[in-house]
Amino acid sequence: MSAAPAVVLVGPMGVGKSTVGQLLAERLGVGYRDTDDDIVAEQGRSIAEIFVDEGESFFRALEKQAVRRAVAEHRGVLALGGGAILDEDTRALLAGQRVVHLSMDVEEAVRRTGLSTARPLLAVNPRRQWRELMEARRHLYEEVATAVVSTDARSPEEVTRAVLDAVELKQARAARQ
Repeated sequence: MSAAPAVVLVGPMGVGKSTVGQLLAERLGVGYRDTDDDIVAEQGRSIAEIFVDEGESFFRALEKQAVRRAVAEHRGVLALGGGAILDEDTRALLAGQRVVHLSMDVEEAVRRTGLSTARPLLAVNPRRQWRELMEARRHLYEEVATAVVSTDARSPEEVTRAVLDAVELKQARAARQ
C-alpha cells in the first residue's frame, strides 16, 4: 500500500468535500478523514469558536499540524478545510499527492450553504466575501490539484463518479509515462 492518502480533496467551504469524500471512500473501500473534524475533536470546540476565541492565525496553525498528521497517517480519502492550501508548507506537502479540487461558482455556493454567517470568514456580506476568498484561493487550489471537478448542478453521486473518472484518467496517464 502506498504511503499517502488515496485521494486528497480540496476546495472552498460548502463545496461538498465531506459528502463526496465519504462516498468516494465507500466506493474505494478505504477510510475517510476530514482535517476539520480532527481539529474539532482535538480542541473540543467548533471551528467558529476557535476563530472567535483565538483568531484565524491560531486556527491556521492547528490546521497546518492537522494536515501534516493526516497526510502522514491516513491512507484513505482525506478532505482538507477550505483554507488549508493557504499555507506554503501545506501546498509543498501536497505536491506529488493525488489531489482533486472540487470547484463551484458563487451561485452554487449560495444554493448549497445560503452563505451562512455561521461560517466565520463570511460573517459580513457573504456573497462578496465568498467571491473575494475564491479570487484569493482559486490559483492555490489549482496549484495543488492533479484534477479539477466542478460540483455545479451535480448530485454528490455525480461528483463522486466524476472524481473517480478524473483519478482513474490521471492514474492511467501516469502509468503510461
